[in-house]
Amino acid sequence: MDGLLVDSEPHWRAMEREVFATVGLYLTDEECKQTTGLPILDVVHYWFARRPWADPAAPGRGFQELADAITEGVHERIAHMAEPMPGAVETLNFFAHQGIPTAIASASPMSLIEVVVDRLGIRQSLTLWHSATLEARNKPAPDVYLGTARKLGVLPADCLAFEDSGNGLKSAHSAGMRTIAVPGAFELNDPKFAIADVILPSLTEFSATLFDTLQTTENYS
Repeated sequence: MDGLLVDSEPHWRAMEREVFATVGLYLTDEECKQTTGLPILDVVHYWFARRPWADPAAPGRGFQELADAITEGVHERIAHMAEPMPGAVETLNFFAHQGIPTAIASASPMSLIEVVVDRLGIRQSLTLWHSATLEARNKPAPDVYLGTARKLGVLPADCLAFEDSGNGLKSAHSAGMRTIAVPGAFELNDPKFAIADVILPSLTEFSATLFDTLQTTENYS
């Protein structure tokens, strides 16, 4: 969802910079890109391990408190400011018009998924949405994709997953799904995306012809 359907990554980075600054950790936008695709609590742990701040047990400085503050800020920003990624709505409509069940499988909490669904006006184009926070493990573990396939009543091998992050791609790939990676421009050539069946620079490049090719070949690159 984040960075694939909705242009939310800039909002996550903005809130990370704002909240981490309250504990004396001043990050650049480029540094925040290092954790793209990680669950937000993992982002907090990531930075504390590398640049620890004083007294993480103090009120407002706990790991979960920081993660919650970032998430709450992102909720507010997305609800009023976020826009769909180029080609996202059109891609969803392609599957909806063919009667193919479509779902969101996100590392974000259900509350944020709901905000995005309503902000983009895509409720009618989706069969369901599912959060990794309701599973035992978040991405890059395959749990959220396996859970989503179960809820759809389909085999993972019959699913096609779209992902913009390396961790999300690992999750879908480990679940045994066909995958299309749509990385951000800053990491388009990163080798971590090589496991995808297809790599696209944007969802605007997705087409019916590509979809037909994926259904009739074992691999496409």
